[in-house]
Amino acid sequence: MAQSSVALRDVVKTFGGAQIIKGLSLSVEPGEFAVFVGPSGCGKSTLLRLIAGLETPTSGTVHINARDVTHVHPSKRGIAMVFQSYALYPHMTVADNMAFGLKIRGMSAADVKAKVARAADILQMGDLLDRKPRALSGGQRQRAAIGRAIVREPDVFLFDEPLSNLDAALRGQMRVELARLHAQLGTTMIYVTHDQVEAMTLANRIVVLNGGLIEQVGAPLDLYRRPANAFVAGFLGSPKMNFLDGKIDAVGGGATNVVLGDGPMALPFHHARLSVGDAVKVGVRPEDFVLAQGSAGRVFNGRVILVEPLGGETIAHVTLDGGGVVVVKLPGETPIAQGATLALSVDPARCHLFDRDGVAVREG
Repeated sequence: MAQSSVALRDVVKTFGGAQIIKGLSLSVEPGEFAVFVGPSGCGKSTLLRLIAGLETPTSGTVHINARDVTHVHPSKRGIAMVFQSYALYPHMTVADNMAFGLKIRGMSAADVKAKVARAADILQMGDLLDRKPRALSGGQRQRAAIGRAIVREPDVFLFDEPLSNLDAALRGQMRVELARLHAQLGTTMIYVTHDQVEAMTLANRIVVLNGGLIEQVGAPLDLYRRPANAFVAGFLGSPKMNFLDGKIDAVGGGATNVVLGDGPMALPFHHARLSVGDAVKVGVRPEDFVLAQGSAGRVFNGRVILVEPLGGETIAHVTLDGGGVVVVKLPGETPIAQGATLALSVDPARCHLFDRDGVAVREG
């Protein structure tokens, strides 16, 4: 299948006076698996529909393979879209559902049969072709919907929250199947989800959206390790990053000293735009807290208010003596109980610093 680029240039979309997409530009490279992620109402599904041709930009342009398709009919764009709803014809078999679009385009019966057989082989569902949708599980129905897209051999696959109707176990299974599908086909894929786990596990690049604008674009681990701002830092990661309010009381020598609650913390980096007295936030990932038994680094004391034993890990919610609640991810067999006092340590080099506007502060 083809590998195609997608580009959005200064795209604006307004509905009834409300601007949903606010002058957004983005490029998706050929063969890339790009995931649009963000909270409900951020504009990610609208953006996908603009690429598909189901909506027309109020201003700006949409390009596929450097061809301006802003006003091109969806059927002429070389895309195939998989929706949250499976949208299978209930009276047709899986094979007939896959073949329907090809038949109405006048393709020969032999070619239709070959394309359906190939899609079924890719999706490992050859034994399901004679079943009707009511005889399929949710995951099988979604695979049938994906098969219907595969037979079209599109330049670009578009997925609009395709796993939202599945239970947790099936979502995990389908994530693996979608990753395998992309590796096998190599086709450009754009995927919309509000689930940051799906974004982290599927994407070559994640596009984080908020309020109709792009907050950050990058590889999953790059965004996780070096978020551009507090929004991205808090959105990616489960449990999400902890934010501690602080104030700078000293700078110099490439370090920043921040007062947090009941004591200071020295961070081993500094940026010229920071000054003494500035309000800041220090971000700490739950897994970067450790029990303070002999550990180096800033120590936080607190009381455990909730314990979530998950087997492979233990999640503890801790009220700090200096104020605020943090969520801590500890090894699964950690012996802690609700009401216990806890001393936590964190390596300052693993902390994140954000200025009063929520912008990440790094050395410079």
